[in-house]
Amino acid sequence: MAVNTSQEYDSVIAVCKSLFLKKTKDYGTAWRILRPSSITDQIFIKAQRIRTLEEKKVSKVGEDITSEYVGIVNYCVIAMLQLDLTEADPNEMEVELVENLFDQRVNETKELMFAKNHDYGEAWRDMRISSLTDLILMKILRVKQIEDNLGQTVVSEGVKANYQDMLNYSVFALIKLGVK
Repeated sequence: MAVNTSQEYDSVIAVCKSLFLKKTKDYGTAWRILRPSSITDQIFIKAQRIRTLEEKKVSKVGEDITSEYVGIVNYCVIAMLQLDLTEADPNEMEVELVENLFDQRVNETKELMFAKNHDYGEAWRDMRISSLTDLILMKILRVKQIEDNLGQTVVSEGVKANYQDMLNYSVFALIKLGVK
C-alpha cells in the first residue's frame, strides 16, 4: 500500500477541525480570553496525561490518548491564532472566520511539515508514539522558557515554530494511531 502523507495529514486535520468547529458553535470563541501561557499550560496538561496513560495503560476518566492528541492539535491552532490576534480584534468571532483562520494556520504548518519531511525523510514513521509525546513535552518546556523570557531568544526559533512542531508531532501520532 502506497503511503500518502498529505492525504493522511488532511484526514487527521479534518477530524480535529470538525471537533474545533463544533466546540466553536457550542462555546463561541471563549478561548480568546486565554493568555499564551495558559494555552501552553493546557497543551502541557494534555501531553502529560498522554504520557501518564502510556505508562499506566489505564484511564479513570474515559478519554483516550487519541482525544488528547486531537486536543493538542486544536490548542496549538488556538495558540497560533492568539499570537496573531490583538486586543483590538473581537473576542467573539463568527464560525466562518474562525474556520478560515484555522485553515490558514494548519496550511502553514503542513507546509513546514513537508519541508522538514523532505530533509528528515519521514523519520517520524519509524518513531514510537511515546517518543512523539516526549518531543511535545520538550517543546512545551521550550515554549514555557521563552514565555518566561518575555519572548526573547538568542538563537532559537520562536514560540510559533514550537507550536507548529507540536501540532505536526500530534498529527503524526494520530496517523500512527489510525485516526481517519
